[in-house]
Amino acid sequence: MNREGRPVIAGIGELLWDMLPDGKRAGGAPVNFVYHATCHGAEGYAISAVGRDEEGREIAAELEKNSISSCLATVDYPTGRVMVELKDGIPEYDIVEDVAWDHIPVTPEAVQIVERADAVCFGSLALRAAESRASILQLLSRVPQGAMKFFDINMRQHYFSNELVHTLLGEANVLKCNDEELVVLREMLSLSGTDEECCRQMMQAYGLGYVILTAGSKFSAVYSPAETSVIDTPRVTVADTVGAGDSFSGSLVCSLLKGMPLAAAHRMAVETAAFVCTCHGAWPAYPEGWQTRGLL
Repeated sequence: MNREGRPVIAGIGELLWDMLPDGKRAGGAPVNFVYHATCHGAEGYAISAVGRDEEGREIAAELEKNSISSCLATVDYPTGRVMVELKDGIPEYDIVEDVAWDHIPVTPEAVQIVERADAVCFGSLALRAAESRASILQLLSRVPQGAMKFFDINMRQHYFSNELVHTLLGEANVLKCNDEELVVLREMLSLSGTDEECCRQMMQAYGLGYVILTAGSKFSAVYSPAETSVIDTPRVTVADTVGAGDSFSGSLVCSLLKGMPLAAAHRMAVETAAFVCTCHGAWPAYPEGWQTRGLL
């Protein structure tokens, strides 16, 4: 915690422009996570890289405009882009390769951030390239013992492997996956039984403190060694689902670090994700007074 009692939370990985049908929006799972954790009261930092180009300058300005603190290296590769096509509000992604966030360096500023972090979020996508993989693993090694190391598996296209997933599960103490990713993990990790039994097998095998399973419009579940929380997904009018899962994660982690009971933290995460689904883009402005009135 910082001096004001706010949890210090970092997201390490991809920072990019989502090229949506109605224009571009800044995004990337780790920075989405940081935005929502910050909205819930954290001292948040996005750690990534941008190019020496206009899109890099624009995305840095976009983070500042949205009060997202960042540690951005400037590298000799273009700023990241993802071509996003929405089908019935559900995003499909074409992720451009060999961009700035594939070349995240280890900087003294990044080390200072992770060394005081209460939680660090990372996913498999940002480790698709050797340079960022080495840097992120090095930064994870500097996270304090007892801090949350939140692995949002985030399987995209072909940018993951058995080896990478095993490596990152070994680094993590919290895992988040969705129901489609759990199908892949069942085969990859030789899991069997119900969804909960599979989640608890991973918890035991990798010494995880929490396993989080999201199932889109159906439900979400949070498992700890001693507790289970399952909540049906609220019915809302969906604008798009971009960033909804990351908002769930940022809210949940911040709430748990602030001492909220598991069921209450889970409820807050569900309400946050439902709110984000009613908005366009991953960084909607929270309604005034939402903490006392609720998001929905």
